[in-house]
Amino acid sequence: MTSSRKIAASLTCVAVICAAAILWPIYKQKRTERKLAEAARAYRVRADQGDADAQYHLGLSYYYGQGAPRDYAQAVRWFRKAADQSDAKAQFDLGKMYHDGQGVPRDYAEAVRWFRKAADRGFAKGQWSIGSSYYYGHGVPQDYAEALRWYRISAGQGYATAETSLCYMYDQGKGVPQDHAEAVRWCRKAADRGDAIGESFLGYSYLQGQGVPRDNAEAVRWYRKAAAQGYARAQYSMGLMYAHADGVPLNYSEAVRWYRKAAEQGDAMAQYAMGFSYAEGKLVPQDYSESLRWYRKAAAQGDAMAQYAIGARYAYGEGVPRDYAEAVRWYRKSAEQGDATAQRDLGRMYYHGHGVPRDYVQAHLWIGLAASGATGDLKEDCAGWLDIVAQKMTAEQIAEARRLERQWGLREPATAGRQSLLSKIDR
Repeated sequence: MTSSRKIAASLTCVAVICAAAILWPIYKQKRTERKLAEAARAYRVRADQGDADAQYHLGLSYYYGQGAPRDYAQAVRWFRKAADQSDAKAQFDLGKMYHDGQGVPRDYAEAVRWFRKAADRGFAKGQWSIGSSYYYGHGVPQDYAEALRWYRISAGQGYATAETSLCYMYDQGKGVPQDHAEAVRWCRKAADRGDAIGESFLGYSYLQGQGVPRDNAEAVRWYRKAAAQGYARAQYSMGLMYAHADGVPLNYSEAVRWYRKAAEQGDAMAQYAMGFSYAEGKLVPQDYSESLRWYRKAAAQGDAMAQYAIGARYAYGEGVPRDYAEAVRWYRKSAEQGDATAQRDLGRMYYHGHGVPRDYVQAHLWIGLAASGATGDLKEDCAGWLDIVAQKMTAEQIAEARRLERQWGLREPATAGRQSLLSKIDR
């Protein structure tokens, strides 16, 4: 074979291999889609004949859009048919549809009714869901003791999510005296089943020395297990461990790698960490535009620290044109969630008349609120600012600011957009 023919043959082989590499995933996807469609058609035949299991699985096909177009109303229809035949999985999923408002108007009371039907048939997820309904007061009066009772029933069947919920109850002292050792006992049960939330909480317990002796290396071990499962909060925690050399050698590139994994999954705290990293320029090259992009992602989820950071960018013109009115808007979002630094800086904006009309009463109010929630240097700084502002005020104005501060203290605390262990109802 001449050299030119050898080259042509080699190029043909390369082309065939490249084409196969491109087409093989497409072929696999199409084959999977055909199998799912065939399964959905088979479920439909049996479902029309009244088979409860087929009705339930047909509902799943519509819910996930696998083998049938995604259609929550159709999912509800088939879940209901199976649920009316006492299929516990369908009863639970129908309850979840009412809980989430998918395919039906959101109705927590109706969700609880279906969760209870599933629970009465011994379905652990249904039992856990009733517990969470009592925890949040969704469809039933809020009752931590009743939540605890249902979590225990569910955990008694080895349901790891119920075990992590009991862990949280003991950790926070909700419905029971606070007991970190008991919290660790429950999260270890879940962790031993491979539950990522249990593994992550166990890592946190070792890091803080709560319920177990402090052990950073053991904290890293458990965080890494949870992070390997894709649990975003554990990935964020791994980033912190590398950034602060806790249980691992200091490694900024590893810290950012883990932060990014969590941030790309939508974890607000990790998104804030990415924003802070780009703003500080220590873990990555300084880039205010990239910093602002990540801060905005976290702020959109209600993260108070990110909201404050955006306000500061506008106040100082870092990565954006200086805009005091926009700074005030973001400071206020954070301040209304109780962030003391944002409250102080919002007060200073009122004092200087930056972005808002000068108003010493509002300045005193916000700085006073900051002082009441601050510690250390921030508390001292707030005290100094209160003296400065008070020098510009009459006794009546000071009294009005203090009245507004007391009135503010009667408000319901705002949620900070960061989820607890109890916030997931899984399918």
